[in-house]
Amino acid sequence: MTLTIEDIRAAAERLRGHVLETPCLPSRTLGELAGCEVFLKFENHQFTASFKERGALNKIALLSEVERARGVLAVSAGNHAQGVAYHAQRLGIPATIVMPRFAPAVKVDNTRRFGATVVLEGDTFDDARTHGLQLAQERGLTLVHPYDDLAVAAGQGTIGREMLAQQPRIDTLLVAVGGGGLISGVATAARAINPAVEVIGVQTERFPAVWNAMHGEHRESAQATIADGIGVKLPGALTLPLIRERVADMLLVSEDDIEQAILMLLEIEKTVVEGAGAVGLAALLKHRERFKGKHVGLILCGGNIEPLVLGEIIQRGMVKSGRLVRLRVDVRDVPGALAEVATLLGQLGANIDEVQHQRAFSSLSVERAQIEVVVQTRGMAHVVEVLAAMEARGYRAERVG
Repeated sequence: MTLTIEDIRAAAERLRGHVLETPCLPSRTLGELAGCEVFLKFENHQFTASFKERGALNKIALLSEVERARGVLAVSAGNHAQGVAYHAQRLGIPATIVMPRFAPAVKVDNTRRFGATVVLEGDTFDDARTHGLQLAQERGLTLVHPYDDLAVAAGQGTIGREMLAQQPRIDTLLVAVGGGGLISGVATAARAINPAVEVIGVQTERFPAVWNAMHGEHRESAQATIADGIGVKLPGALTLPLIRERVADMLLVSEDDIEQAILMLLEIEKTVVEGAGAVGLAALLKHRERFKGKHVGLILCGGNIEPLVLGEIIQRGMVKSGRLVRLRVDVRDVPGALAEVATLLGQLGANIDEVQHQRAFSSLSVERAQIEVVVQTRGMAHVVEVLAAMEARGYRAERVG
């Protein structure tokens, strides 16, 4: 069994009019930062905010009438679940979705909204998968696998076909990899259309299963990652041989790399992506020299991120860039001292977010007090200016976070 460009062309016909042909647009700013030409495929614009509905619909469209009547089952951390649930509902097919207990609430809620029966089982995707396979067998349901199914991979491959039609200059594709369905399909399409295109996979350091297989390593997987959509401990039995044959290399990125990429896409492109949707950009920025002068296509494969997680990433990003800093100031413990510090910070253009005035929990002498303030600034250079100005006014001030 293998996957061919003919399979992907047939899938494209089945999907026509039922999923979006999402835009693939150049990003001048990201290109300047990375030293290459960058094209973004906005799969986060799909109705379920993820590419997963392509593969799900292609598989469902191939079911017999008997299989449709019995219903389908999918095991998913979230995006595949929504894709299966949405298209099953649209076609009048009963759907059961098994998800890990700690799947993001936004993905669980959206899946239920599409009318599926949701079963929360296990702490990881692999635990949920074991339960889901047993449930499908017991109930006679057709399993719609999130990646280890050639019909699913063919549906995902339509992305690569679209990208090269939309932007023929692309010579390199950076693709997120969990179990391998997306990259198997995309690599098959891209290499058939233009054999010179280099397809490179990207995984998080916390779940390096396919990277291990490609590099002969045995790094352990963690329990969780911000890129939950690709948090898979074992590659697909069908997809791994295709990856070995058609993918040039695998790269790893850290959690910090992913957070930075999410924030950059939000600030620069004004688009929201989840962790898995940002790993391509994370790898591009981490390995700038490798891709210098190339024409690189990135797939923003999903946009289903918890608002609280996104808010935390924004806050952490502001801290890392110096736009949100904690300052510690030593002052005389007299009335008006805090007001003077606040006034001075305001004059220096630093906006106060939080104040803590310490007396008891301080090693200073009793006539002194310690003020800790969290302030918004314009960046690192501005922080240096603020500290220098405070020192010039007689304050002992330092950055503590």
